[in-house]
Amino acid sequence: MCEETPKNQFLEAGKIANTHGIAGDVVADSYCDTPKILASLPMLYLKKGESFLPLTIKKAVLFKGRVLFHFAGYDTLEAAISLKNRSLYANRASFHLPDGTHFVVDLIGLPVIDAASGICYGHVTNVVNYGASDLYEVTKPDGKKALIPAVPVFIKQVDPAKGIFISAIEGLL
Repeated sequence: MCEETPKNQFLEAGKIANTHGIAGDVVADSYCDTPKILASLPMLYLKKGESFLPLTIKKAVLFKGRVLFHFAGYDTLEAAISLKNRSLYANRASFHLPDGTHFVVDLIGLPVIDAASGICYGHVTNVVNYGASDLYEVTKPDGKKALIPAVPVFIKQVDPAKGIFISAIEGLL
């Protein structure tokens, strides 16, 4: 059955990899398209149970392909250590996506539907990129997986409320 998946207000945007120095700075890996995007966000959050606790950013600079952060209230090495290996979340409203682009998290779970016949081939279970373009990993009803290149020749429409509409060729699925 093809059905809609709910959107999360908070998106996982990075992860604190390590501390840096003794004044509470931390180094984070970015899950955004670039570390610059993570560094430009106005606020980040930590997840605690089902809640998201705000982290006020005092400093955010690019550092060796990562982001060096200093958060308010984390002014010692000991405080920074408590953040190590924690995921960083951003409010969805903090991002401004160009038309026609979508968050990966919004694609996961979407039904993949034949644009001509309306047949549901399965659901997107992952999005991977090996260089040329994104590939949508589709898990079919029989449990088998297929990869669909996210290029206009195959992808006719992406509607986060309804699904991904494709033009399938023989052997694609």
